[in-house]
Amino acid sequence: MVPMNADKRQKLFLLVPIQLVLALLALQHGGFLFRSGTAAGGIVILLLIILERMRLKQTVTGMFALIMALSLSIVGDWFLSHRHGESLRFLYGILFFFLAHAGYLWYALHQGSMRWRATLILLAIYLPFYLLILYPAFTDRRVMIAVLGYLLISVCSLGAALGIGGDQRSRLAFILGIASLLFSDTIIALREFTGYHRFNSLILPTYYLSHIFIACSLLFRQSIADEKESDPSGETPNE
Repeated sequence: MVPMNADKRQKLFLLVPIQLVLALLALQHGGFLFRSGTAAGGIVILLLIILERMRLKQTVTGMFALIMALSLSIVGDWFLSHRHGESLRFLYGILFFFLAHAGYLWYALHQGSMRWRATLILLAIYLPFYLLILYPAFTDRRVMIAVLGYLLISVCSLGAALGIGGDQRSRLAFILGIASLLFSDTIIALREFTGYHRFNSLILPTYYLSHIFIACSLLFRQSIADEKESDPSGETPNE
């Protein structure tokens, strides 16, 4: 089976600048269509990679977890951006982003293993953050439980991302993607529950960057898979 040639790979990488343009349009003009552009762009890249991997008879199992994650992120973002003060929509937003993180976690574990030491260090940071800074501000028990659950799975997602295998570029891009999402969510938590607004301008840029980094990770990983197919010795550099 002939692997994807360099021209086709370059065309796939051209989708990343389109994600960047959509992110800039979302930041300048708002609107849910633009807001969902980076996640939708990631889904398109994933579908194209899945078709290529199926052609090469390579595994695609973990890819569907990422499609689920990006799709649920779009749904979660809709609820959070259209809540109009309704706590139930806020809870739905947290729920869908929780499920999105479950997809990222599934993918990362499929490609590697959990880094427990790093996860425990992250928990040692975020649990006091929850207990000392967020917890005193809660007035709704449902929100309190939902935020705790979301915090735990977010930390686990990053811990799993740190243990992902493969090419160094692909690993780093995925780690940056999950870390950017966690950073964005941390600022949202400060804004929503403590009234701290100093870093609000970073919420959306880091959220969009998370999708772009994840897309780059997949493209780097596919490039390595193509190199494996084209190398008759079966050896791949950087792995």
